[in-house]
Amino acid sequence: MTDDPFTAHRSLLFTVAYEMLGSAADADDTVQETWLRWADVDRATVRDPRAYLVRMVTRQALNRLRTVSRRREDYVGEWLPEPLLTSPDVADDVELAESVSIAMLTVLETLGPTERAVLVLHEVFVVPYDEIAAAVGKSSAAVRQIAHRAREHVAARRPRMTVSREEQQRVVDRFLTALTAGDLQGLLDVLAPDVVVVADGGGLAPAALRPFRGRARVANALSRFTAFVPATPPMTTALINGAVAARLDPGGEFDTAITFVIEDGLISQMHAIRNPQKLGRLDTVAELRR
Repeated sequence: MTDDPFTAHRSLLFTVAYEMLGSAADADDTVQETWLRWADVDRATVRDPRAYLVRMVTRQALNRLRTVSRRREDYVGEWLPEPLLTSPDVADDVELAESVSIAMLTVLETLGPTERAVLVLHEVFVVPYDEIAAAVGKSSAAVRQIAHRAREHVAARRPRMTVSREEQQRVVDRFLTALTAGDLQGLLDVLAPDVVVVADGGGLAPAALRPFRGRARVANALSRFTAFVPATPPMTTALINGAVAARLDPGGEFDTAITFVIEDGLISQMHAIRNPQKLGRLDTVAELRR
């Protein structure tokens, strides 16, 4: 039914699950589990369906997060979140765009499951502490303390994402122009001195197993890109996880999604997702909502 609260809030529930899990596939499964449990709920006892559903999806996401955290310990190389094609509406919502950025989701990976749930629910979705406490099985006082610790942890690691979409587009275009030409100086000019690159091939596609950093090292590695491919691969820009990103050779041998952190007009972080199992959502716009 179109007036079913679950249907009305499905995009919100997916967004909550995705921000907690960093995986659209796991988020889909979590939302499905929530729907199955919602089907058995006596709706007459539910005063606030949105809050009730958020609590339900949070509990399911926490259960799954504890499972996938163990699974990721055996992951080959660096694990990065699954990128999503997003609409201009997401990019225009600065807080939502920052919260779903690959850079932020990567920072959230360094939190424990409960810390992550508390931070996401309170900071992004403005869920009151008492409702969060009910969702995570803690007291309100404990949740406040967890939120404080999580905020400090993230604040020390989060990038500054206050760059306009126009500025993002300008910098990414400069980067792709230099990359296509194998232009070493052009790459040096667009990279920050301490730029860091993190790649995720998952053992299924060639990728650096560890992050590498430094303008000269990164520029030299990238300037050789066009030398080892048979022809310049197609490159496009798209809004991925709320920001301007690059897609190289869509669907081909060198299929890669690259997201950027841009600070002071220069690229300070690059996240290159090459694992083919994580690139399937880049043909359809994801519905993300707060």
